[in-house]
Amino acid sequence: MTTPTAPRLGTALARLLVLAAALLGVLLAGAAPASAHAALTGSDPQDGAVVATAPKEVGLTFSEQVAMSPDSIRVLDPSGRRADTGEIIDLCSGAVVKYGVALRAGLPDGTYTVAWQTVSADSHPIAGAFTFSIGAPSATSVALPEQAAGGGVVGALYGIARYLSYAGFAVLVGGGAFVLLCWPRGAGVRPVQQTVVRGWLTLTGATLVMLLLRGPYTGSGKLADVFDLGGLQAVLQTKTGAALTSRLLLLGAAALFVAVLFGAYARRTDPKERKDLAFGLGLGGTVVAAGIAGTWALAEHASTGIQPGIAMPVDILHLLAVATWLGGLTTLLVALYRAPSVERAAVERFSRVAFVSVAVLVATGIYQSWRQVGSWSALTGTRYGQLLLVKIGLMAVLVGIAWISRRWTRRLAERAPMLPEPEAEGAEKDLEDEGLENEGLADEAPDDEDAGDDRPADADADGEDAPEEIDPERAAQLARQRAAVATARRKKARDADPERTGLRRSVLTEAAVAVVLLAVTTVLTSTEPGRTEEEAARTGGTTAGSTAVPDRPVDFRLPFDTGGVDGKGVVRLSLDPGRTGANALHLFVERPNGKPLDVPEIKVNLTLEEKGVGPLPVAPDRIQTGHWSASGVQLPLPGEWRIQVTVRTSEIDQTTIEKNVKIG
Repeated sequence: MTTPTAPRLGTALARLLVLAAALLGVLLAGAAPASAHAALTGSDPQDGAVVATAPKEVGLTFSEQVAMSPDSIRVLDPSGRRADTGEIIDLCSGAVVKYGVALRAGLPDGTYTVAWQTVSADSHPIAGAFTFSIGAPSATSVALPEQAAGGGVVGALYGIARYLSYAGFAVLVGGGAFVLLCWPRGAGVRPVQQTVVRGWLTLTGATLVMLLLRGPYTGSGKLADVFDLGGLQAVLQTKTGAALTSRLLLLGAAALFVAVLFGAYARRTDPKERKDLAFGLGLGGTVVAAGIAGTWALAEHASTGIQPGIAMPVDILHLLAVATWLGGLTTLLVALYRAPSVERAAVERFSRVAFVSVAVLVATGIYQSWRQVGSWSALTGTRYGQLLLVKIGLMAVLVGIAWISRRWTRRLAERAPMLPEPEAEGAEKDLEDEGLENEGLADEAPDDEDAGDDRPADADADGEDAPEEIDPERAAQLARQRAAVATARRKKARDADPERTGLRRSVLTEAAVAVVLLAVTTVLTSTEPGRTEEEAARTGGTTAGSTAVPDRPVDFRLPFDTGGVDGKGVVRLSLDPGRTGANALHLFVERPNGKPLDVPEIKVNLTLEEKGVGPLPVAPDRIQTGHWSASGVQLPLPGEWRIQVTVRTSEIDQTTIEKNVKIG
């Protein structure tokens, strides 16, 4: 038995694959921990607030529905001990999503830390922390975990499994569609069979890994918790756990589809029976593929937000179109390199199928972009919008390469072979035999049947005239030489066809870009949509006015970017009690992931333009990492005050951000 030798790729194509792999690594390594569709929009008490007496409970308000567990909200006193009862209270009312936790009685004065972690409706973990004080601020020994929700080793493994699940789905569905719609004879070609089966194995394995990692991914973040059966049982009761379990069940049906496709269908010779079986496989395969795609739609972005009833079927169509195009492209690439006798008509049919898939992708992608981005500003000003622009750019490149592939396909059609396919295969076999004779190998390793015809009938019986036994090592060497000569001759015949060579290279380039495109799509599905990010920013504080509530602090967030190292972050500002007279000012500087950021300098200016007051400079004192405070900040008159915050992150990098607030 000989091992087929893969064709050597040109230097330019090899570099292209290396570049694609490098881009894929950068995208996966640079992906931030999964942001989510839901966002914290408010709290009671507010972040940084100072209250006179201890509240009975702490409440958190979210932009959309979240899944809460007994430890989703923890309140820690200045010494780090639990100050809550551990009882989650459902405070939801109408469209308001709010949950709280009851506090213990008799809490002493000081600064309390509220740490929360939950799972949004689109399956992604979210977490955060803030502080409030009873009586007066104090030092605190609470150390918050440095690892963000969905990060660390578990987050990286979960992200890789997500990517492999998308890739496996594309190859499984696209490969099956390619055989049924474009190249029925491919059902009997072993490299094609192996490709589709590997797609099924990849999707099944990735789904199992995601199911096992789901508990630590949304909870502790510890890899050892993969073996926690209690955590796995809890995961199975969630929406995502049900989706992953359903996917595994549907993959059982997909295994039956693959077995029939490469078994009974490949062996059918009667045209009518083959056509009937193809219809059944096509109908059943479409149902199973749509069901598997539905497990993503039911558990992720499409299932929440605006118009979920429309978004979920659109998302299923989008996934099926992606799989048909990219999975079919992968199968075509394998066929062109490993099965050079693929019919030109099959390539033409796939070209038409790919065109329809791209049309569906564009239509569904426009709707999804509008739904998730919502505005032109979010398209350029949010991470989701920026990733979407990268995806659109890659799609444009991919379509351009596909157009080149279509040109090569038309040239193939214009040079249709003169011989029917069986005759052409026979001619290729004769060519191989001739090549072996020219190399002097055919006589050294004769075919067993031919050798048997030349021997005397009684040679075995009496032992006379028996040929000398061939040395096994020599026989193996001859077999390797025979395989090498045959492979070289087939490669030479393929390379002599410039149209087919050009098509192979074009399809290979498409596949390389598709690898990167799939990576961007994977990161995109785990990123907070631009529409939600902008809504959360508006709720959390922007340049618009904010009305102060009597005896309650003014609290808002201001994102900044100085352009240098560690130059991006958020300033949380609290002005207590947020009225005329003396106020306590608290500033908290955080990185984008919520961790405290220590900056060299932070300054505040207060201006009441309508009365000509200010700017009044305020120089807050550093309390601890990421926390600055100033007491006795005087606001002499009511009105709309402009608060300007200057943040310096290095000797040369600084920026000024501002917000207008109404002081009563």
